[in-house]
Amino acid sequence: MKKVLIVVAVLAVIAVAALIFIGSNLGSIVKKGVETVGPRITGTTLTIDGVDLSPSSGSGTIKGFVLGNPEGYKSPQAIRLGEAKLEVDPGSVLSDKVHVKSIAITDPQITIEGGLGDNNLKKILANIDAFTASEKTKAASGDSGSKVKLQVDDFTLKGARVDVKFGLLGGKGLSVPIPDIHLSQLGTGADGITPGELAKKVFGSVLDEVIPAVTAQLGKLGDLGKGAINGAAGAVDKVGKGLGDLFKKK
Repeated sequence: MKKVLIVVAVLAVIAVAALIFIGSNLGSIVKKGVETVGPRITGTTLTIDGVDLSPSSGSGTIKGFVLGNPEGYKSPQAIRLGEAKLEVDPGSVLSDKVHVKSIAITDPQITIEGGLGDNNLKKILANIDAFTASEKTKAASGDSGSKVKLQVDDFTLKGARVDVKFGLLGGKGLSVPIPDIHLSQLGTGADGITPGELAKKVFGSVLDEVIPAVTAQLGKLGDLGKGAINGAAGAVDKVGKGLGDLFKKK
């Protein structure tokens, strides 16, 4: 009987020690997960200075989040967040479905480089699309794909500004505010959503606000802005004509 009690006591001590270790390293676990999976999804660099999460409440902050640009673009980053507030269910961090109660981002700096028709943000979204398509292909073939699923109850992005880096502006600086973004109840079903699906939803929502806001601001710049808008339209027409010629050859 004494031996059984000793074994139980030892197991209890190990369990408590494990919980303390996980709790004290909760931020590091989240940071490593994001920096490992993120670049695979976006096809760019993704770094975080640090994640500070309370092991008891799961609330905390993400500091120094920087999403890099795809190859071929000169701007140092596509998105920079000074700080974002995060609240997760601590008990779900090491489970198959991580429950994120809220993500609140304020005053992020977004850079759009290239033009309205072809730019760094659209390239990143194309990378995300390719990643999620690959996930679905793997799942259809019997591969479980991404093992980690997510549930995000509430996502907000407020006070974002876009730095416009278009060659057709002749070096003229342009900073454009975009409307706030609010998404909710993402992945609330039993299967949740994959990190790729979440990235596609969030990034797509950001791009849906960026392009109209930048286009409207360019329209106020007179001939210079109209040149940038017409350049984008010309690029689209050129692509359409090229596809038409391709089909004619067939």
